[in-house]
Order: sequence, then structure tokens, then C-alpha cells
Amino acid sequence: MKNKMLFGFHAVTSRLRHEAQSVEEIFVDAERNDARMKALIANAKEAGVRVMPVEPSRLDKITGTRRHQGVIAFASQLALARNLDELLDAIEGPPLLLILDGITDPHNLGACLRVADGAGAHAVIVPKDRAVGLNATAAKVASGAAESVPYITVTNLARTMRDLKDRGIWLIGTSDDAEKGLYEGDFTGPTALVMGSEGEGMRRLTRETCDLLVNIPMFGSVESLNVSVASGVCLYEARRQRLVREG
Repeated sequence: MKNKMLFGFHAVTSRLRHEAQSVEEIFVDAERNDARMKALIANAKEAGVRVMPVEPSRLDKITGTRRHQGVIAFASQLALARNLDELLDAIEGPPLLLILDGITDPHNLGACLRVADGAGAHAVIVPKDRAVGLNATAAKVASGAAESVPYITVTNLARTMRDLKDRGIWLIGTSDDAEKGLYEGDFTGPTALVMGSEGEGMRRLTRETCDLLVNIPMFGSVESLNVSVASGVCLYEARRQRLVREG
């Protein structure tokens, strides 16, 4: 299995904390000697991971960016993106899923993964087409959530949504022109929240496959929210309703 590149303190530290044995090697900025770097190096050495100090320019070249914070790790892929049926069979209680349609910005994807982890979503589902993919930038922005939230890529999103319906999962999409508001929706049962890209929204077939469309009330001058912010608002409303129901 091909090794995966992780960069940034959050992503690398999370992998060391949860799956240290999967980390092959770590490259660090030889010019950094601060407490944060010392702690990461100490954790890596304690886990038996090789750490190699290199020039900052080499880190820039490896990642193709200067936003690596002086740390890069190469690690084996984790088996989180499992078969969807297998994942659903293993869920206890009503599933809470996040479906992303047309998200092409890795920063948005990483932020969506982070909020999905925070809200306790069971998986993030994306189509193979019109999707950025879980690259190193997305993993860095996710701050460790790329290692904990199953990320499932499907060939035909509309068909997958119909399969979820057959399993009794309610598909709730968000749209600015929806007649019903978010806080009128019921998220206590098996639910998949469907989010489109900022601006374009969901594709037509994705929209038509939803059981219900809701809008996020806006009280200021802006017309819409970034997709990761909107995902957070919806996921935490679902989590709030479930906590209230549990009593």
C-alpha cells in the first residue's frame, strides 16, 4: 500500500497519537528548536519513529507549499474508507452521515472532515467526480480528523443516496430556496445531511434524490455560509436534537 504524506503539527501529532506504528519517517525543519517541535520529536522517538532534520527548502520542495509548519510525515494508509455497507452495519444507533457534492477546495474538505469529527458523524461520503480528494492539504486542515472519520468515495452518488434510502436513512439537503428551515427538520432518526458547493449548490440529480430540503436561516447581510460552516451548523443541530431526545 502506497505511503501517505502528512504535514503540519495537528495531522502528524494525531497520527503519532493514534497509529504511531503506521508512521514510517518524519522530516522536520532543522532550524526549528521551539518547545512544540521538541515535543513532537520526543513523541516520535518514544514511538520508535525515525526523525530527520532537513533544510526548510527541502520541506517546501517535498510538499509543494510553505504551509507545512516545519514537519512532514510519511505513513501507511489507514483502512478508514471502508465499504459503505460494512460501515453502516457496524453503526450502533441511528447513523449520522455527511454527503458532500461538488467540493473541489481541499481547505473546505479538510474543514468539513474536522467538523464531522467534532459532531460525531459516522462518515463523510463524496463522489469520485467533481471532488478534490483527500490530499495532504485537506488532511492538514482536518487537524487529525482525516485519521478518524471514514471518508468514502462512491462512483455514482445518486445511486448511493438511493441505497441509503433503502436502508431507511433520511436524506436532508440544504438549499437557500428551500421552504422549510433547518430548525423545523427532524434529525433524530437515521440521517444523511447533503451539502453542495458554495455558489453552485448540489447538482440537480443530487437535489432531486433528497427526501427533504431545508434552508439555514440568515439574519445578517451575507447570503450564504461556507460549506464547512454550513456543515457544522447542520451537524450540530442534528447532534443537539439527539441529545435532547436521549434526555
